[in-house]
This record gives sequence, C-alpha cells and structure tokens, in this order.
Amino acid sequence: MKATSFDFSDENVLVIGGSKGIGRKVCELFVHYKAKNVYSIARTPCDVHGVLNKICDISDEKALLKKFSEIDEVIGVLINVAGTNLCETIENISSDEWDRVLNTNLKSFYLSIKYFSKNMKIQRKGKIVNVSSIAGRSKSIVSGVHYTASKYGIIGLTKQVSQELGPYGINVNCTCPSQTMTEMLKASMSRQQITDLENRIPVKRISNVTEQAMPILFLCTDAASYIHGSAIDVNGGQL
Repeated sequence: MKATSFDFSDENVLVIGGSKGIGRKVCELFVHYKAKNVYSIARTPCDVHGVLNKICDISDEKALLKKFSEIDEVIGVLINVAGTNLCETIENISSDEWDRVLNTNLKSFYLSIKYFSKNMKIQRKGKIVNVSSIAGRSKSIVSGVHYTASKYGIIGLTKQVSQELGPYGINVNCTCPSQTMTEMLKASMSRQQITDLENRIPVKRISNVTEQAMPILFLCTDAASYIHGSAIDVNGGQL
C-alpha cells in the first residue's frame, strides 16, 4: 500500500449539500488538500474559492439529475451531506413537508449513488460517504419524525449499497455526527438547550464543523480502504 496522505490531487469530488455547515467545510478541506475539481450541488452557492457550484433544489429529482448531467468529469469521491431539519411534532407534519424532508435527506442520496456509481464501477474504484446523524442511532431531541426517519434510512442505504458496490472496489460508509455548531443547529435550539446539551455530553461541548469534516475525508483515503459499510459515530461519546 502506498503511503497514505490527504492528497486528493487525482480526484474529482462531488459534495451534495456543500454550501453550508459540515458540507461547506468538507468542500473547503478538499480544496485545501488539492482535489482536482470540487463540485457542490446545493440550493445556495458554496463560497469557498475554487469550488464549482451547481445550484438547484435538491428535493426536485428532475432538477438534481439535470445538474448531475452537467458534470463531465468522472467523479471518484461522492459525499452526500445534504440535509434539512424541521422541528414539528408528528400531528403538525403535512404530507408535503414529509416528502420534502425525505426527498432532500434521503432520496437525493439514492439518486446520486445510482448515477455516479456507474462510472465508479467501470473504473473499479471510488469512495462514497453518506452523512447521517446521531438521530439515526437513537432519536432527535428537537427534530421531527421525518428528519429522524431519513437519518435512519441513510444508515440502511449505506449498509445495503455497500454490499452491491464493494465487489467493484468502491468503499461506501457513513458518519453519524452529533449536534454540530452550524447555522441549522443555532436555528433549531435555544441557548439554554445548547447549554443543557453540552452538560450532558461526556466531552462537555458541541462539536465544530472541522471535527465532523475530517473523519469524512479520512474515509476517502487509502488508510480507510478496509472500512466498508460502516456507520461511524462522531458524537463526543454521547452513545
């Protein structure tokens, strides 16, 4: 095995949901570590210099597939981190809202893997990392059932598709971040809720985006070549 490093100079990278939070930091790090091309598909642009933006509503299948078709390079690293979060109880969740959350948080993952794994299979190599959540391991303390259901679904998708793609040299894994200091978290929790949560976490703090992004990059290196079909907890010891 060649020496492992965070050198992605031979790789074209696609981040679905790369404009904010963990996804933005993932884009920034891939640019920093010299990826050949870094694409972000999201509702809004990723403001990291060097990122190639494709803007669309990720919950819209036709719009998303159109953006996929605009990428000419063979994608060797696919990161699915898109997510939306709504904090309603089940009796207040409409069918339209359920569909929007599941389409963004889970269906987009299925569509991207289906589309980009075709060339990965031809190349007989590739790295796919899906981002689930601590909510997919247990429950969410603030989010609705549609969010939690989607995060459980990501783990199941990862484990099943890893069995299909593993024989082609494609590693498929997911990470399960705990609450991370992002715009979405700040909009979901009050300052008191954040303080109460930090007091319950063994390491006594909420993670930052770099602490969630670096394990994702690690899973895309040769050092992680035998990690496959795994759901890796990055949660400060909460579970």
